[in-house]
Amino acid sequence: MRDVRLAHAGFDPAHELQQFTARQDAGGVVSFLGKVRAEGGAAAVQALELRHYAPLTLSGMEELAMRAERHWRLTGLLVIHREGRMVPGDPIVLVACGARHRRDAFEACDFLMDHLKSESWFWKREKTPQGWHWVEPREQDREDLSRWAHIA
Repeated sequence: MRDVRLAHAGFDPAHELQQFTARQDAGGVVSFLGKVRAEGGAAAVQALELRHYAPLTLSGMEELAMRAERHWRLTGLLVIHREGRMVPGDPIVLVACGARHRRDAFEACDFLMDHLKSESWFWKREKTPQGWHWVEPREQDREDLSRWAHIA
């Protein structure tokens, strides 16, 4: 079971996970929820905007999910990624992987998140007290991604 979605509005992660786990016969389900962070001070994020290239985004997300399914033995996979404008606390991305054994679920979830964070179809900008600025992947994000170079 694969469920890959581009969300144009907010979503309820608890509801989505409840629905996902109800359809699983997995021995384990691993999930990751990414939210707009709310830091204080001069770097406080007041808003986040994710733009994307519509002709490639959803099909790219689907292809990424299929790569995970080809490499790990999953019983189910859920990827929901927001686009548009969000505020601190809003969910951005939810990835859940079900598998008969926990290692497959952990690794597939990690693989998906590393790619969505660093090598995806989204452009991210943040609004802070200093105004809007574009956010590039960090060096650590690129290093995380390089771990998966062997997976076709």
